[in-house]
Order: sequence, then C-alpha cells, then structure tokens
Amino acid sequence: MTPDDLLYAGLLLFSVAIGYCIKPIQNPIVKQATLAIWGGLLIASVVGLQILHSLLTVFIASILMKVNKRYCSITTFVWCFGYLAFFRCTEYWGLQKALPVGNAVQLILTLKLVGLSFEIADTTQNRHLLSGVGIDEEQKLRIKYTSVDPSLLDILLYSYCVLGIFTGPFYKYRTYHDMLHLPYVKYVKPMKYMGNRIKILPFYAVIYLILAEYYTVQYATTDEFYERCFFYRLCYMVPMFLLLRMRMYIGWTLSESSCMCAGLGAYPANTKPRPGHGPTNFAALDKELRIFKCEEIENNPRNENGSNKKMLIDFETVHNIDGYACEFVPTVRVGMRSWNMTVQFWLAHFVYKRVPVKAARTFLTMLVSAFWHGIHPGYYLSFLTIPPTLLAEDMMDAAFRRNTTLKQQRIYDWFIWFFKMRAFEYMAMGFLLLRFDYTISYWKSIYFLHHQVILVFMAIGYYYRPKEKHNES
Repeated sequence: MTPDDLLYAGLLLFSVAIGYCIKPIQNPIVKQATLAIWGGLLIASVVGLQILHSLLTVFIASILMKVNKRYCSITTFVWCFGYLAFFRCTEYWGLQKALPVGNAVQLILTLKLVGLSFEIADTTQNRHLLSGVGIDEEQKLRIKYTSVDPSLLDILLYSYCVLGIFTGPFYKYRTYHDMLHLPYVKYVKPMKYMGNRIKILPFYAVIYLILAEYYTVQYATTDEFYERCFFYRLCYMVPMFLLLRMRMYIGWTLSESSCMCAGLGAYPANTKPRPGHGPTNFAALDKELRIFKCEEIENNPRNENGSNKKMLIDFETVHNIDGYACEFVPTVRVGMRSWNMTVQFWLAHFVYKRVPVKAARTFLTMLVSAFWHGIHPGYYLSFLTIPPTLLAEDMMDAAFRRNTTLKQQRIYDWFIWFFKMRAFEYMAMGFLLLRFDYTISYWKSIYFLHHQVILVFMAIGYYYRPKEKHNES
C-alpha cells in the first residue's frame, strides 16, 4: 500500500467519524458550519497553503453565480475548468506542484460549483415558468423541490463540506440543503444502512493488499516487462484493473458511509432517488413531508392505509459504486453507469443533455470527462476509445441479441461480458500508465488488440445486421 493510499484511507475513516458525530446537531447553521470547518481543516492539514487555490476557485465562482444567475452556468463552467487546467500546471508557472490530495479536492469542487451554477440557472428559468399559465401540478412540485437560492456564505460552506470532499460522491446543493432542513433526517439511524454498505469492505481490502504486494504499474514501464512473452503482457492488465477496482471500491464505500452517517442523501424510498440526482417522484416526497409525524424512523414500510408513522428510507442519492453490477453486467454501457455513478449523473445531466448537437454529445461528454480526470494523455487515449467500443457493442447487440430466444440471449450475454471486462482492462492501462508513450508502448506490445476487436465487431455486426423489410407495392 502506497503512502497516498494510507493517507486517503485515514482521511476517509476520519470523515466517517465526523459525519457520525455531527449528525445529532439540530441547528442547521451550526451543522453547516461545523462540516465546513472540518473540511477546511483537513484540507489545510494535508496541502497547506495550496488550499488558497480552492479558496480562489470558490470565491470567483460565487461572484459569477451572483452577478448573472441566468448565464452563470456557462461562466462558472469556463472558470472552474480553466482554473483546473492552470492548477495542474502550476509548476510551469513557478509555483509548487499540486499535491495529489489537493488535486482531488479541486476535482470535487469543480463538480460542486459547476453543478450548483446549473441548479441556480435552472431555478431562475423555472421561476419564469411559474409566472406563466398552463403549468401542471407535477411541474410545480418539481420546481418546489429542486429550486435553490444559496447565499455567498452557503456556497462557501457547501464547497468545503467535509462529506465527500476528497473522493466524492458528488451531491447537488439541493441534496445538501435537504440534509440540513428536512424534518425526518434527524430520526434516521445511519448505522444499519451503513452496515449493509460496508460489510463487503474486508473482502475488497484483502484482495487489494494481496495484489498490491505482487503487481505494480511501474513494472509495465520496464525493459524486463517487455522481454516477457506476449501472453504475460496481455494478462498483466487483468490484475492491474482488479487492483484499481478494489482501491476505488474501498474509497467510494467509505466516502458513501461518511455521507450516510451524517444523514446526507436520506430520502423516502418511494420518491425513487437516483445517484447524484436525488428524488425523482416529487409527488411522493410532497406527500411524505405533509403527513410526516413520526418520532422515530425505522427501515419498515408504511401500512397499506398509510397511517403508520414509520418511513422506508434509502441512501441511493449518495450511492457511488455498484460493485456487483460493475463485475457482472454484460455490457460496457451498463458497466460504465454502475461506476462512479454520481459523477456519471453529473456528466449526463450537466454536460450530455446540455449539448445542443445530438451527434456530438457522446464525444464531448467523454472529452469533458477526460479533461476533468486530468491532463495526462493516457486519460484521453482511454476515454476516446469508449465511443467506438460502444458503437461496436451496439452493432453486435443489434445483430445477435435482439429478437432471439432467452437461451440465446444468455449465451450472448456471457460472450459480450467477456469482451466488456477485457475492454475495461485495456482502457484502464491508460489510466494507470498516464503517459502517452507508456500507454502506446503497452498497447503496441499486445498489438492494439482491443482496437482490433472493435473493428472486427463492427464488421461482423454490419454484415449480420437486421435486414430492413420492404413492403411490396
């Protein structure tokens, strides 16, 4: 285990303890301030004066959000991503090179501030809708439970909230606001929810510690590695991606736990919360809040007559990783949606759906994702491999899965699952090697196998594509 991994583990465990201790605080302002103070102290204790980068980012973004609420999403996006690029190149400007933890904080702040700017812009637009005619009750409830109007101090405290500040999950300002103000949150007992989430942590930790002892990405950059046989080089990406997965599973599970301990992301299950998004059934949320009279919330559903004072709660809003789905869903597309799910929501909601040209949505979303992760060429090589991978997968699906029997679909799913895992392993090497020459050298040593498979799948999928039926005149 590297020193950075130990540092992250310590920070995350401490965040869990902070969340648990702060949850009983009833005063929203005190809770808000305490969470932010702890966040600022932890950041400063690790990065020192580099915390000034994040303070400058928050200060300018806050001003932009207040100056023009209608267009602040555009100006804040440009500012935050522009400063993110500068922050990663500080050593070229005679400043101290950004520390890994400082970079992680800057990443999360970028998501938070850009996301908040879109929430504010959407709120401004929605208020114009309310003044019009013909708006139905469902739209009114959606506007009611998604609108935000934070002060400058609120923006600062939200930005430095210790929950998720180092590794995520991303959560909207409205989710943060609801943690502070929804009346039932104080009754939620987080330990039983957290227990279900962390029970697999020892399994992840054992696999990680074993693999970390025998496999390192640095070895894949040595001459000795390239003197090994083709089969060894090909298989080396399997334990490397498994090591990466276990590391991320551990980090995200702990960060989710810190949120649950504080009550962040706790919503009634019948409001159908989604990762990052929060509730999607606003009529159910409105009903739950109107009839809420309970003194204690337990993990039990209401009676059929709705008179029970107990409420079924879930924390899907801060659910960032679905390990089972990542491992066993058959396709790359669904597997991606199960990985870092709150960031996937951010990319879909604040980037993909906002791109006016549909044909460019996937490409631009992958480009933003790569830029957000870093300026290392390995990120771009990996992310830009995703669109053709998805296209090849879709073509194969159209040719061999649709309109087939259940047995044939299951056989196909196992086949395409094998392809999915190899695709992720191949692209993960770009994430790990980072440099252009290292990534290309590794891919070249295995003959760019995944790129070859993409072309083969496209050719097969095109040849066996469903034939269009023409009506005889």
